Amino acid sequence: MRIAFIGLGNMGGPMAANLAAKGFAVKGFDIVAANLDKVAEQGVVAARSAVSAVKDAEVVITMVPAGQHVLDLYRAILLPAPRGALFIDCSTIDVASAREAHAMAKGAGMQSLDAPVSGGTAGAAAATLTFMAGGDAEAFERGNPVLAAMGKRIVHCGGPGAGQAAKICNNMILGISMIAVSEAFVLAEKLGLEAQALYDVASAASGQCWSLTTYCPVPGVGPASPADNGYKPGFAAALMLKDLALAQQAAEASGAATPLGAHAEQLYREFNTAGGGEKDFSAIIRHLAAAPRS
Repeated sequence: MRIAFIGLGNMGGPMAANLAAKGFAVKGFDIVAANLDKVAEQGVVAARSAVSAVKDAEVVITMVPAGQHVLDLYRAILLPAPRGALFIDCSTIDVASAREAHAMAKGAGMQSLDAPVSGGTAGAAAATLTFMAGGDAEAFERGNPVLAAMGKRIVHCGGPGAGQAAKICNNMILGISMIAVSEAFVLAEKLGLEAQALYDVASAASGQCWSLTTYCPVPGVGPASPADNGYKPGFAAALMLKDLALAQQAAEASGAATPLGAHAEQLYREFNTAGGGEKDFSAIIRHLAAAPRS
């Protein structure tokens, strides 16, 4: 199968390399030359442009920063791609833009999926990502083998835009829960309670959650996490802020009440403004520990 992959950064590069390693003929493009050079060493054929990448593609995968980038790309590459190609957007973008991208693809005679991912850079490298897919059943069935080559769990969430909806709802839960876990450890320290003791209790009690037991924000407690590596990001705080902002945008548009999501966005915005954007999102614990009680 011939695949065009556009957007070969920290996530897209390993994903494209995994496809090539599993026998797909992958032609990739990125505006950063160094990203192209890196994947070229891993079996991905470097294209001179996004248009040249898609010209003979059966499947086109995009992984870019924002909804406007997806829509601009689709305007440029839908017509040059073979009619009937499957377009899979793995970016995390707003639901409205995802639905518009689906409409553009359908209008050009293409099938399409929105399929954002969870699992971070480690999951991209290990091909253990979770894909949340939105689109019709036929497109999902066609795209499933491609997604399975890059991940271990692929969920069909519903029609156009449903994948993006699932992603931003999930990450709103994640952002809120990481703040809750971090606040608990900050309070425990001030009360003279050892972090390990809190972990031992909460990880086996009603406070148990992924942010605690898999991704603990305190170094030396629980399984290895970015906290044990100077908060080098698996998932950067800037990206968490982006996802929380998308969730709030969707909440406003739909009329949903998400007060904790709104407060989580505010706290991550403060953390990013203070220079924490390039740290892992679990480093929010440092921001909370330094904040005065209001």
